[in-house]
Amino acid sequence: MTTAVAIQPAMPRPTPVPIAAARPKKQQKPSPGKENVVSGKPVSSSLGPVANIRTRRERPCDACRRRKSRCVIHEGAVLCVLCEFHKQECTFVQSPLPRKRKVVDDGKKDSPNNQKKRSVDAEPPPLALPTPTITATAPSPPPAQLPLAGVHIPHLGETLGLQRRQHSRYIGLSSPFDSLLIGLSHFDTRNESTFDLGTLRRVNDHECFIMLPDENTQDYADEADTLNHVEQLVHPHGPALLDLYFRVVHPSFPIIQKHLFVERYRNGDRTFSPSLMAGMYILALNWWSFDPRLAPHHKPDAARLEAIAMSSLSRAMERPKLSTVQAGLLLLQRPEADSWSLTTQLVAIGQELGLHLDCSGWSIPLWERGLRKRIAWALYMQDKWSSLIHGRPSHIFSANWAVQPINDEDFKEEGDGYDTRPDEAEEEKEENERGQILFAQMIGLTQIMAEVMDTFYTQVAIQDFANAGKKSTELILARAKPVQIKLRHWHEKLPPMVKMNAHTKGKLSSLGYLHLAYFATEITLHRRIVQSLDASSHDPYGFFMCRNAAKTRLISAMDFVNRLKPEHLQAFWYFASKINFTLIGTFGSLLWATAPAQEEADFYKTRLREYRWTLSVSSKRAEFLDYAVSMLDASRAMLNNLAEKPSLAQQVSNAGVPPAAPRSTMGPPPIYNQNQDVQMQEGDELKRSPSGQSFEGFGSEPFTSRPGSGSQTAEGSLADDA
Repeated sequence: MTTAVAIQPAMPRPTPVPIAAARPKKQQKPSPGKENVVSGKPVSSSLGPVANIRTRRERPCDACRRRKSRCVIHEGAVLCVLCEFHKQECTFVQSPLPRKRKVVDDGKKDSPNNQKKRSVDAEPPPLALPTPTITATAPSPPPAQLPLAGVHIPHLGETLGLQRRQHSRYIGLSSPFDSLLIGLSHFDTRNESTFDLGTLRRVNDHECFIMLPDENTQDYADEADTLNHVEQLVHPHGPALLDLYFRVVHPSFPIIQKHLFVERYRNGDRTFSPSLMAGMYILALNWWSFDPRLAPHHKPDAARLEAIAMSSLSRAMERPKLSTVQAGLLLLQRPEADSWSLTTQLVAIGQELGLHLDCSGWSIPLWERGLRKRIAWALYMQDKWSSLIHGRPSHIFSANWAVQPINDEDFKEEGDGYDTRPDEAEEEKEENERGQILFAQMIGLTQIMAEVMDTFYTQVAIQDFANAGKKSTELILARAKPVQIKLRHWHEKLPPMVKMNAHTKGKLSSLGYLHLAYFATEITLHRRIVQSLDASSHDPYGFFMCRNAAKTRLISAMDFVNRLKPEHLQAFWYFASKINFTLIGTFGSLLWATAPAQEEADFYKTRLREYRWTLSVSSKRAEFLDYAVSMLDASRAMLNNLAEKPSLAQQVSNAGVPPAAPRSTMGPPPIYNQNQDVQMQEGDELKRSPSGQSFEGFGSEPFTSRPGSGSQTAEGSLADDA
């Protein structure tokens, strides 16, 4: 096992900039462990000279010794350049720190001649995956004291949420830090003001953060060792796994600043968050067999990576940064992940970082504004979909959500400190554009879904429907109409690049999770209507049409699943997809249980059997579908207790009247045939029932029903109030 880092850059490396008084961080050489510590007690240059006078001119100060950085003191200055920049003491009282070296099995491992270079450019790209983005030799974890001479590291100190040695916490209006008092502080050119409790960082005239040193938090000194442990577990496949992540996951879930991350990694910067690195590796392991470089080798232990990631994440929450939220979101995308508590913790951390605010005009780098917006909306979606799949209250409220809608500018990465950028192939540009549109459309759909949850599933809404009594369905339909119109318009305006019939060119495509989420949203809406129906208290025609609209939704959703191709099933699926597949089966079971006649119940029984078979076959390519299969079996076991329903003939006989042809104003009778779908032509509207209430069918999207059935899907909107 080699311990030396051998990076093969994919582009010319920028010339290192020597230390200068104006930009001292160019020469700053971070090294893991306690060497990264920065004092959190800013001291002005008016301090007494006793602690700052050098006894030996060539001796570095204590802080520079810890950083392994060159200590530069200009003529007449009391503090060295770095200590003056960080507003900290410049002392010469500590003894030299003992060197820490990793135990190696072979004394020749540090020899540059033994570094094994593996060029991935000669390898053909994996099937259904674009060109690799990280071309590098797999690095062994660097020794704790390894100096990174000549490494170009961007100025993350200008950022708010990605600084290396300090973290930010948002100061709210009602906190002890009154905004008027903060305005009396003197802020420097970096919009910072130092005082005893930390450093105030003002981002505009209204919002302010307090910057606190990481060294004062628990286990900060062990973070470098944790990162080394993560790298050891995936060695020597780290770069190949990162390639997989950026090719499969990142395009449709762009919460990482890709170019900045890749260049930092290529240039030897190893100050990444351990939980973030572990999360990226863990997700990439799901496509291990897709990469010809990785498939022949033994797969790293994902369970050990997860254990390290979760413990590291819990410690990182004490010093929250954007990387903390990024790591948590990635860990929640694991197919087997299902943590409501972690989601709520991430929402709290996001609020502490100010992710719920509008950062459009903040004095932070332009690329960080876009990154913050992408992470904020990803956190919003995580909270809202977790609320749906768990049936629990959301923690993000519209009254306190000021994040602006995402736009094309938020995906640009210029200005990150690395001027040289690789030329993207045409296919790569197209995939990136498709992924950005997919991400933006998922945000829009989530906002509609959140409105569905707020309208029908809050405790206030539930009580309103209970109080309405027999008029609950009428109230639900009235409230459903505007939401349904929004949902239909969203689907009609989908860009061609993210429609299911868009050409994938034989590559993995994550479009499935967006359209599945659409069906889950429609089902969540219709589910509430079906739950309120009561045949004994509703006019037959309105009862029939409400159930018929729900049936059409179920058939469309099942047929969508039936048409998924391998390039869809084997792609990245959003975390809620596992439950969204299950909700389709749950909705079918609900319609079965509430069917008024045995013929209709038999129809749903048959369709659910077909749906289970589709899921079980598809699970060979998407293992997370096994959960949906098991939930279907659980629902089926519950339905065994369902009493046998009377047939239509028995119902007519019990009524004591012969069956008559329906009147033209009442539409077709509610007769179901398990071999033929009930149809609703586009634009059909329900006529007024004798009670005077007006009903209409719900909207639909243009997915046809089962191949060969010849039926069409419903299209329409809820009627205006009578």
